[in-house]
Formats: sequence, structure tokens, C-alpha cells
Amino acid sequence: MMAKILFVVTGTSYWTLKDGTRHPTGYWAEEFAAPYDAFSKAGHEIVVATPGGTVPYVDVMSLRPSMAGSAEIAEQLETILRTAEELRRPIQLAAARLDDYDAVYYPGGHGPMEDLWRDADSGRLLIAALASGKPLAIVCHAPAAILATRRDGKSPFAGYRVTAFTNDEEDGVGLRAMAPWTAEDALVTLGVDFVKGEVWKPFTVVDRNLYTGQNPASAGPLAEKLLTVLD
Repeated sequence: MMAKILFVVTGTSYWTLKDGTRHPTGYWAEEFAAPYDAFSKAGHEIVVATPGGTVPYVDVMSLRPSMAGSAEIAEQLETILRTAEELRRPIQLAAARLDDYDAVYYPGGHGPMEDLWRDADSGRLLIAALASGKPLAIVCHAPAAILATRRDGKSPFAGYRVTAFTNDEEDGVGLRAMAPWTAEDALVTLGVDFVKGEVWKPFTVVDRNLYTGQNPASAGPLAEKLLTVLD
């Protein structure tokens, strides 16, 4: 049975650091490409949505062989991104209706720390997706988008077991000291039950219909978990 999956992707190309400088970013290649490839090969339909319908920017760092794992993997990722037509014609996030989709997926990169964390349309979609029982998958920095689900200081995600890019991993990429805040700290403050695995290793958490992954290496495994539910 073919499912229709909504990919909610950051629309920004930078992340504003504590000192006001703009750190170039976007979405992380592997976090889009690995699930996109898995879902496409399984015959599912994908629609990309971004704030304002902006064509999303890939974080160029994520296509470096040192970051991707090897030159061969970097090349594979580039090929997937180049052939993903949906990336070039995203719909406006404001126009996305949950009823039209069987599952929702948020890839990370530092981009969501700039736009999705305070995007009201994304916040409404996340609240609706969580309540719907449909699979909702969010990876790496994208769980920062959960911050937009606060209403009067409370979020329906409070109490859910969630993972995301950790403070230790932010230290590892040398950005924690420069960050205005981190995904881990903000989620803990929001009241989720934050859990984490080993740095850089695949780590996924499932709590009811919420699927979260810790880092880029977790995107593929997260997609596999989703596929078993969709099939």
C-alpha cells in the first residue's frame, strides 16, 4: 500500500549564533537523503514543505566526505538530492493539511534552530500529528521544532520520551559555546523525557506515535522503523 509522507524541511540557509553572526547551514544531507531514498524505493510518495515554500538549502558541510563518512557516500547523497524533484518544488508549510498524509517526517541540520523552532504553522502541524496517531518522525536538530508547540507555556509533547542532537555532540562540532541555546537544553526545559545514546552512533526512540533520532546516523534507522509501520 502506497503511503504519502510529508517532509517538513527548514527554509533557512543560516543559523544566528550568540554573537549575532550567521553560521551557514540548512538541512543535513543524510537526514533528508537516507529516508527519502528508503521511502521512495518502497514506493511511497513524498511531498516537501518549507516555511514560505522556499526551496531548501543543503548544509554544504554535510556533503564533505569527512562529514558524510567517505567520498563515495558523499557522492551517493549528492545523487539522491540531485534527483529528488520534490526538493525543487516544495509546498508552503502553511498550506500543508495533515489529512492529506499518512506520516510526517522532519529532517534536521542546524536550520530548524533558526526557523522551525518558532514557526506557528509547524507548531500547529506537530500538535495535530501527535494527536492523530499517525507516525511522526523527527531527527537530530529538528526536534527543536517541538518548541513551537507551546501554548501558555505547556506542550502536548511534555512527558514523551524524545531524543535529539545532544550537548556532547554540539561540543563535538565546536558550536555549543557559540549557540544561543541547544536542542537538548531547550527540550529538557519544555518537559520532555530526554534520552540519549552514544555520540555519533545511531540511536532512535519510539514513544507511542512519536519517533525521534539523535543524530545524522539515526536518520536511516528511523526511516526503517517508519517503513515497518507504514507497510
